[in-house]
Amino acid sequence: MEAIRAEEFGDSDVLEPVEVDQPEPGPGEVRIEVEAAGINFADLMQRRGEYPGGPEPAFTPGMEAAGTVDAVGEGVSLPIGKRVVAMLDRGGYAEYAIADYESIFPLPEGMSFEEATGVPVQFLTAHGCLFGWGGLEGGDGTGDDDRGRAGGRAERVLIHAAAGGVGTAAVQLASRAGAEVFGTASSADKLELAVELGCDHPVNYTETNFVDEIRELTGGEGVDLVLDGVGGETFERSLKALVPFGRVVTYGVASGRPGRIETPEVFFRNASVVGFHLGRALQYDPSRVLGAMPKLTEGFDAGELEVVVGETFPLADANEAHRFIENRESSGKVVLLP
Repeated sequence: MEAIRAEEFGDSDVLEPVEVDQPEPGPGEVRIEVEAAGINFADLMQRRGEYPGGPEPAFTPGMEAAGTVDAVGEGVSLPIGKRVVAMLDRGGYAEYAIADYESIFPLPEGMSFEEATGVPVQFLTAHGCLFGWGGLEGGDGTGDDDRGRAGGRAERVLIHAAAGGVGTAAVQLASRAGAEVFGTASSADKLELAVELGCDHPVNYTETNFVDEIRELTGGEGVDLVLDGVGGETFERSLKALVPFGRVVTYGVASGRPGRIETPEVFFRNASVVGFHLGRALQYDPSRVLGAMPKLTEGFDAGELEVVVGETFPLADANEAHRFIENRESSGKVVLLP
């Protein structure tokens, strides 16, 4: 079968298509005939050798794969041919992939394989950051949760990279919860997409200081919750965009540099900084994360939520897909097609 291998750490050119033996499922495992493989920024970090606890070369990247059940190991009773999507440690960039049974989800009705690749990582990350870790409530102005909320208003949420994979999911979920949504992106096209998904206040961070813009839009107050997968200066400035008792959930370092916490920014604002990592959260307390799947599935089935698929690439062009993301050309989910 064809698979993509990173024989060493490095730039996107280290990703090459190779022929390898078809894997066999062990006890508790499922083999999937892959129809679509999702690309996440964590894949790029693993390829560079920058992902804590990531695989050593040579390895096949890929944390999400959608397709049909092709074979099952001992103790698994899934029908052959069932349409599924899976979260993986690695190995999704291939014609066949092995997944643990516990990481398999049936596809929501009517959802394509390409769309399905955006559900496990990006929607579970967005949901966890907003609700499980970020403390966002219904946002209906009832005042049931007064953390960072003034006068009974809906909570204000700032979502960085609002047109990206996690960003497009978070904008929809926050808007659906009744929050006032602020979103940053680097171009007019990306901001237009964010607005279509429910962003109330699009902010082009290449043209304006997002902290100043948010202060102006909120009458000098700021936002209650920030979702930051960028790190670096973006994280540090996000603290300055908070209202008193505001929260920042940090879930990534797309900038390549972790953000640093200036303690006075935290304690003088009575602010909270919370970390979220999907893979580790699943290890520590899977029910806390996976409990969101039924509600998410309901949203997809009802047409209230959508996975935004940006570009698709042939599996053999995985290196081009990585370059596309690194050049900040992507919106929504970038997908490989075997």
